[in-house]
Amino acid sequence: MNKTFNLSASLLALLLLLCTALAQAGGNHDQHGDEHATEEAQGPNGGKLLTEADFALEVTIFETGIPPEMRLYAYVDGEAVAPGAIKAQVTLQRLDGRQDNIRFTPEQQYLVGDISIAEPHSYSVDIDVSYQGEQYHWHYDSFEGRVELNERILTLSGIGTDIATAQVLSQKTHLFGVISTPPTAGFKVRAPYPGTLAEVLVQQGDSVSKGQRIARVSNAATLKMYDIVSPANGIITERFFNSGEFIRDEVLFSIVDYSEVYVELSAFPDDISKLRVGMPVTVSSLHPGESVGSTISYIAPQMTEGHIARVRAVLDNRSGYWRPGMHIKAQVLTAEIPVALAVKKSAIQRFRDMPVVFARYGNTFEVRMLQFGHEDDDYIEVTSGLKPGTEYATDNSFVLKADVLKSGASHDH
Repeated sequence: MNKTFNLSASLLALLLLLCTALAQAGGNHDQHGDEHATEEAQGPNGGKLLTEADFALEVTIFETGIPPEMRLYAYVDGEAVAPGAIKAQVTLQRLDGRQDNIRFTPEQQYLVGDISIAEPHSYSVDIDVSYQGEQYHWHYDSFEGRVELNERILTLSGIGTDIATAQVLSQKTHLFGVISTPPTAGFKVRAPYPGTLAEVLVQQGDSVSKGQRIARVSNAATLKMYDIVSPANGIITERFFNSGEFIRDEVLFSIVDYSEVYVELSAFPDDISKLRVGMPVTVSSLHPGESVGSTISYIAPQMTEGHIARVRAVLDNRSGYWRPGMHIKAQVLTAEIPVALAVKKSAIQRFRDMPVVFARYGNTFEVRMLQFGHEDDDYIEVTSGLKPGTEYATDNSFVLKADVLKSGASHDH
C-alpha cells in the first residue's frame, strides 16, 4: 500500500514508538551488524520499518500512477527527520546476478530513489544510511514469485524448460472447408453412331486409363463393330446401359478424374483481408490422418449470402485419399515475422494479474513479468521483462505457480 497519512506530530511520534517497539521485540540489532529486520513491522506510510536504537527507517515502493520508485522516511524517537539531513544508498541484489544501486535525493517529506524499480520486486536488500555522523546498515530479503525445488521434486513434477531466443513467427489463418471435384475432371462418354451395345467391358467404380476400351458397339447403318474408349484416366462413376441395348445419342458412362481435387475453403471478412493468391496452405483431415501442402489459387471476388468468401486450393490426389465431400481444416501461412526474443505461449502463467514466465537459475525459479508483441500459434514476442538466453519453465509451469501461491507470495513493500 502506498498512501501517505497526514498525522499530527504527537500522533506520528506515538505511532513510530509503537512500530519501533514491535520491531525491537523480534531481537536487538547491533549498530554495525548485518541482522535481518523484523518483517512484521510497518511504518506510518505502509512501508517496511527498520529500527536501530532510537533511529528508524521506513522503506516503501510507490507505484501509483508512476513507474515504481523507492522512497525512504526517517525518524528519531518517533519524530520525522528532515530528508535533507540524511544520506542513503540502497543495493538490490537480484537472482540473476544483477545489482541495482540506488541513490537518493530529498523530496517533500522523504528521500526518493534515482531509478525505477523493475519487476519483479524480488531481491536481497542492503541499506546504508548516514545521519549526524552515525552509520546505519540493514540487510534483509524481500522475495516474491520465487520458489526453490530440489532435484527429486523437480523430476517428479515433470517441469520442462527452454531457452528464450530469437524466433521467426509463422502467423497462420485457420479455415475450414470441403473437398470438391474440379468441373474439368468429369467426362460424359457417348456413342458416335446409333447401334446395338454389343459388349460392356467395365463396371461402375472401375478405374480406367485414357484410351482404354470400355465398350463395343455394332453400327446400325453398317453393322460393323467399333470401340468406345475412355477419354481420360479416372473412375467409372455411372453406367447407364447394358449389353444388347440399342443406343442413340445417349450418355453411356460418366468418368471422373480424381487425380486432382479442389479444396473449397470458407473465409470470413477478417480472414479475407489477410489472404493473397499464392500463399502456402496446409490441408489436414479432421481426424488424425494425412496433411498435404498447396497454395491458394483463387479467392472469390464476391461474398455468399452468409458473408463468406470462397477460397480455393488444388491438391494432388493421385493417392485417392482426398475424397470429394470430405470436410477438412486448413492453415494458411499469412506472414513470417523475425523477432529478437520469444517464449512459448504454453509457458505463460498469470501472477498478480500480469503475464509471467518462471525464469530458472539452478533449482530456483522466479517470475518475470513480460510485455508482448507479435505472436503465432506457438510463440509470442517478448518486448521487455526477460533477458535473451534466459532458461524458463515450459512444461508444467503451473506447478511453480501453485507452489508460489501456496507459500503466500505477496507484493508488500
